[in-house]
Amino acid sequence: MEMKFKSQTFSKRLKSMLKVDFRRMFTMPLVYIMLGVCFVMPILILVMTSMMPNTTVDPTTGVETAVEGFTNVWQSIGSLSSAGMSMDLTSMANINMLYFLMAVLICIFVAEDFRSGYAKNLFTVRSSKIDYVISKSLVGFVGSVGMLLCYFIGAMLGGKIAGLSFELVGVNAGNIFACMLSKFFLAAIFVAIDVTLSVVGKQRTWLSILGSFAAGMLMFTMIPMITPLDSSFLNVIMCLAGGAMFSVGLGAVSNLILNKTSLV
Repeated sequence: MEMKFKSQTFSKRLKSMLKVDFRRMFTMPLVYIMLGVCFVMPILILVMTSMMPNTTVDPTTGVETAVEGFTNVWQSIGSLSSAGMSMDLTSMANINMLYFLMAVLICIFVAEDFRSGYAKNLFTVRSSKIDYVISKSLVGFVGSVGMLLCYFIGAMLGGKIAGLSFELVGVNAGNIFACMLSKFFLAAIFVAIDVTLSVVGKQRTWLSILGSFAAGMLMFTMIPMITPLDSSFLNVIMCLAGGAMFSVGLGAVSNLILNKTSLV
């Protein structure tokens, strides 16, 4: 009797890869540590800054300097587009910091594959590496969105504890929803960059994290302009398109790197 072996289609391979990666990521203690940090961070920032004095005095000159702290809970989510590229406390210590934490999560997650030998065993069985790249990007995106959601919930709680205003000034609920949706889709760009640099660094976690931080620093000043607090549907579309293009483009680069370089 002739034996026939069914060749796995791309969709079946990807489904299997996603199942494994989701199970591996969400059984890692690191993920829950990261989510906890994202939840606690805005609470500490908002409560501690609300206790700061409004002015500081230079002991040598006696000159008073105003300290711009958080006056509204929504400032921890973003700044208005009219604010421009300001570098004050409220524009720096907000949800946009999470794009650096995403890099840490993804780089460690991918590096562990190469450090443990899982990637080498996987690629010995599967010749195609594109499903690995897609899976890592999708799982990393879900983890990143979870981090942003935890920060948002923490910011609402922190604002309540700190007694900050929840008044919508210059924005409405639709703008804030569009702002968060834009930040979700923008995360896809950073995830694509992080995955690419992770397959470059492989088991050298420090290298991939440094590279991701450097790339993040180059893009950090653009985040408030792309995802302002008064975002509209146009911002959502721009971030969605950017996320899709970066994911496809850098995904192809990651696949090429895996095909052309050693897996150790």
